[in-house]
Amino acid sequence: MGTTQLESVQEPKYWHLKTVLSEALDSDFAVGEVLPNERELAARFGVARATLRQALEQLELEGRLQRRRGVGTTVAPPRVGVAVATAQNGWAGGGPDEAWQPVECTTATAPAAIAAVLDVSADEEVHVVRRIRVTHGQAVAAELLYVPASSVPELSAIDAPSGAARARSVMRELHRRGLEGQDRSVELGSARADDAKELDRLPGAPVLVVTTRYFASAGTAAVSVATYRADTCRLTFGDSGALEISHDEQERQAS
Repeated sequence: MGTTQLESVQEPKYWHLKTVLSEALDSDFAVGEVLPNERELAARFGVARATLRQALEQLELEGRLQRRRGVGTTVAPPRVGVAVATAQNGWAGGGPDEAWQPVECTTATAPAAIAAVLDVSADEEVHVVRRIRVTHGQAVAAELLYVPASSVPELSAIDAPSGAARARSVMRELHRRGLEGQDRSVELGSARADDAKELDRLPGAPVLVVTTRYFASAGTAAVSVATYRADTCRLTFGDSGALEISHDEQERQAS
């Protein structure tokens, strides 16, 4: 990586340095390679270590770098493409390398905004299913699925009283009922403590929050709030596949 003049740049120095470093990661480093230490990088670019640290932190937030205790700062692998199209977001999960894993099922009152969408009273308890989405062995998302009792009228508490078995029973009954459509929104959020623990992130880390409302003949059958790791995930939509952008060649490829 060569030096660059930052003094005349109008944008914040750390932001311009981040761009320069990002280009260098594409051309000069391999995935998993350890970067030089901060002292060497700061001297090479002629910036204060505080400026360098800001740039590195931003690249880590964007998923370009990983900081590994005892190793140092390494070049992160490409983001994992995670499909959230209808066909890939089924109750049973995706292919052999990808699945939603049920964790537990409890009954509790839903947050006010969720209760309003489900058209249930604020004090009415609903089934709350928690699942983890695993892709290629890595946990990439944590989901809370809110299901009112009216959506799973045949559910028996005797067959599966609690835990992952109960979660699977709720999902099975919801699937058996049949769903007629869905709508979805995506927004940037911050990881809550429980999601952060399961996704191996720090609380408050940036995440992508995907909220999905599932429809049945009688109205809204369930609402899902799924939290995806923003540093490692690239969400894709539609049934035709993902639009991929190569960092190395900057060429667009539509599958």
